[in-house]
Amino acid sequence: MSNSSRKYTFTDETINHLGHQLRRIKRVSDGALGGFIESEENLSQEGDCWVEGNARVYENARVSENAQVFGDAWVSGDAQVFGNAQVFGDAWVSGDAQVFGDAQVSGNARVSGNARVFGNARVYGDAQVYGNAQVSGNAQVSGNARVSGWVFGNAQVSGDARVYGTMRISGEVQIESNRSLYNLILPNLDSLTICVEQDYFMKNTILLTKEEMKKVLTDHGISLRLENEPDQDRDKYKSRFTSIIEQL
Repeated sequence: MSNSSRKYTFTDETINHLGHQLRRIKRVSDGALGGFIESEENLSQEGDCWVEGNARVYENARVSENAQVFGDAWVSGDAQVFGNAQVFGDAWVSGDAQVFGDAQVSGNARVSGNARVFGNARVYGDAQVYGNAQVSGNAQVSGNARVSGWVFGNAQVSGDARVYGTMRISGEVQIESNRSLYNLILPNLDSLTICVEQDYFMKNTILLTKEEMKKVLTDHGISLRLENEPDQDRDKYKSRFTSIIEQL
């Protein structure tokens, strides 16, 4: 590619980052300095994508289309940031993770593994999204939240909340503080819709597959679910739980 058709070139400024030699880039059109990348494979010469400030993109990671990586953010491994996505602050996207659409990852957030953050989703604070997690729609994950399941729609996960495994949270649900998705499966089954024939359970806007519901009951046990209930209600709730288990 000739210099006339390049969006950026490399300057002579280099840094050693975790054993990788990164070079600062410079935009051809106006001479503006950008951030640091390891090779031209890390940042597309096409589109409006850019790496700016002290941001670093290295290994096999790639920033393309109109995506922006700036501040002190890192993108590494085989991660991809594309579309109109933004990664900034001290955020780190790594592994095989992908951030795309109009999604933003910022603060001290970490997105790793095979995680996907897309749509208008926001991941910030000290939140961690990992494993096979998906955060999409207008969902927000923040605070010290840990997510390895799916969060979408207008759901919000914050504080020290946890969303595990293949759990799915959608709609207007808000999970805060020390609560996990497990904690939302309450012993008062009047608020729980059981749809065995449709292969899911629904409490408000939370969906659980039958296997996920089995795990909740197995991991936490009926007695734990009932320990705060009045004595006269224990048998009623226990009977209804037993009935559910038999249908699974």
